[in-house]
Amino acid sequence: MNISTAPIYSVVARDCLCRKARMADRTIVRAYDEALRPSGLRITQFTLLVAIGYGAPGSISELADWLAMERTTLTRNLKLLEKEELVTTRAGVHHRSRVAELTEYGRAKLEQAYPLWQAVQSEYQARLGDEDWRQSHITLTRLATDKH
Repeated sequence: MNISTAPIYSVVARDCLCRKARMADRTIVRAYDEALRPSGLRITQFTLLVAIGYGAPGSISELADWLAMERTTLTRNLKLLEKEELVTTRAGVHHRSRVAELTEYGRAKLEQAYPLWQAVQSEYQARLGDEDWRQSHITLTRLATDKH
């Protein structure tokens, strides 16, 4: 069976929301990573540092839920940020919980990266236009928070 003529393949290639989301994700992440390169941060690190600095939910488990990440993935990412001295972790209020906090160096890195992030944000907003920009935020928020 020829892949280009098989109905199942053409339907999935044309209509799969996940495929299109993954393609958009890879393209957007590449653009943000390139923009942030002078700061030494990747967009995944930047957004995690912002979430911690913003005062996202206290424990690492709550932070993982808030970011829609697996706790083990978040823990691994936090260890890398700790190694780079961007964050520290300490015992939380409950004896078994852990809390992540920005270090002064982590705050300085965020301040260095922010204008770079802002530039790529503005670039995407200009490319999409105000209405598509607004609608993309609404749609992405809905998709990220809908529990199926």
